Amino acid sequence: MNLEFLNPEYFFLLALIPIVILWNYFNKNKINNSIRFSNTNAFEGLNNFYSILKSSLKIIRLVSLVLIIIALARPQVIDTSTRVKTNSGIDIIMAIDVSASMLAKDLKPNRLDALKNVADEFIKNRVSDRIGLVEYAGESYTKTPLTTDKSIILQSLREIKYNNIIEGGTAIGMGLATSVNRIKDSKAKSKVIILLTDGVNNAGFIDPITAAELAKEFQIKIYSIGLGTNGLALSPVGIDVRGKFNYANVQVEIDEKLLTQISEMTGGKYFRATDNNRLEEIYSDINKLERTEIEEFKYYSVDEKFRYFLVPAILLIVFELVMKFTILRSFI
Repeated sequence: MNLEFLNPEYFFLLALIPIVILWNYFNKNKINNSIRFSNTNAFEGLNNFYSILKSSLKIIRLVSLVLIIIALARPQVIDTSTRVKTNSGIDIIMAIDVSASMLAKDLKPNRLDALKNVADEFIKNRVSDRIGLVEYAGESYTKTPLTTDKSIILQSLREIKYNNIIEGGTAIGMGLATSVNRIKDSKAKSKVIILLTDGVNNAGFIDPITAAELAKEFQIKIYSIGLGTNGLALSPVGIDVRGKFNYANVQVEIDEKLLTQISEMTGGKYFRATDNNRLEEIYSDINKLERTEIEEFKYYSVDEKFRYFLVPAILLIVFELVMKFTILRSFI
């Protein structure tokens, strides 16, 4: 519930209250008539009673004026309820490269963690859409199927990390094919795959172009992101005896021609993220390009409250008039 005033401009009339008080103060001698008596002992108690009653009527008059001004301002209690209707939902599969090269430090703290941080915000902003996750390196698998449960998606995203269980390499075609298979039967009006990689297709038995043609057949749009700076990047090149990565500067190699081709043939777009800020901008651009149409209906219930101020004001005015023309008739 929310208390509002339909005509708040009437509150300017409250400026009259100090004026009325000052007028009564400076004209009290003119208002009060006096009669001289040689002895007023018989009137002392009566005089006090009438004086108090007369003063009370002045206060009642001011209170009535305040109540009338509030009533004129039209106080209302407004109860608002909202119903959201989604006209066209979007299903999104995020295909994430988890090969060892994703631990390169040209993005901070590394490519994979930078991606997870930005993707986290992206998922939170897709309130009405279903999202799924696919991981791939030398092979691919579904991390999380399409779901609207954002807590599950975010938890799964945060759990993604490099591991040596998955076969090494970068099987872009496999990752893309698994994503297509997961989303192809969707009934959503818009189906999208966000394909992220930092390398070239060098593993797997499915050609990326073949997977893209399959996506096109099922009217799936592919947005691909090439992740990595231009030139050299500090990347893992081996593992020492303690099981930790050795790093060295390695030339960044991304098959931008391939990524551009598979995106354009499905009606999508290719992006290159060379740093953390650019990665954020890319996800922001995709977020703007693929918008779910949401129609919001608001219902308002208005409860007028001016009567709670106007009725007491009228009763106080009637009381003042009754007192004036009865008990205080000869004294006012």
